[in-house]
Amino acid sequence: MSIVEIKNINKKFGNKEALKNVSLTIEEGKIIGLLGTNGSGKTTLIKLINDLLVPSDGEILIHGKKPGIESKQMIAYLPERSYLNDSWKVCELLDFFQDFYSDFDRERACDLLKGFHIDMKDRLKTMSKGTKEKIQLIMVMSRRAKLYVLDEPIGGVDPAARDYILDTILNNFEQGASILISTHLISDIERILDDVIFISNGEVIEHCSADEMRRQNGKSIDEIFREEFRC
Repeated sequence: MSIVEIKNINKKFGNKEALKNVSLTIEEGKIIGLLGTNGSGKTTLIKLINDLLVPSDGEILIHGKKPGIESKQMIAYLPERSYLNDSWKVCELLDFFQDFYSDFDRERACDLLKGFHIDMKDRLKTMSKGTKEKIQLIMVMSRRAKLYVLDEPIGGVDPAARDYILDTILNNFEQGASILISTHLISDIERILDDVIFISNGEVIEHCSADEMRRQNGKSIDEIFREEFRC
């Protein structure tokens, strides 16, 4: 069963076409990598799914319904830039998420915070960028959502912590849910991917199984991406 259906979506900003006739289906129980260079349309697509932008043409359905209040209750979204209030303590952030999201699992969040040795009484403004990103990811992954949309979830995290964070993602999303991950760090995340979407200049140029892509090309996803986009 599909969680997201995207049908012939176009998105324009003035005269610029950010997305061009994009059609995609995101199935239940999948981890999907949304991969492309800067300006390819990844974040625009993510914002459309999260009802933060409206398409110029086409249709998006979340569990068969148009994006809105109901769909936002099904989607846990991690934006590329932090939205956390630096003056808050970690315990205050937990209170906020518990009040704001009915599907928030506080016990899960506390266990994950302990795993990263994060003190509940510390204020966010005293923390490094990487630690804040860990906390924000923990908050998102502690929701019992149908779809997790993660925009650059490990971009500011030190390499030593990335495997632990990826394992946190793998072990803490709901059965039957899906995860859409946008990232430049393909070599770090490709081991967890079920499907891969390549997007370039606002168009989807590839959408297939990660294993099938590797089998057909005899190379890693990272190597294929670098050849495709000449990185």
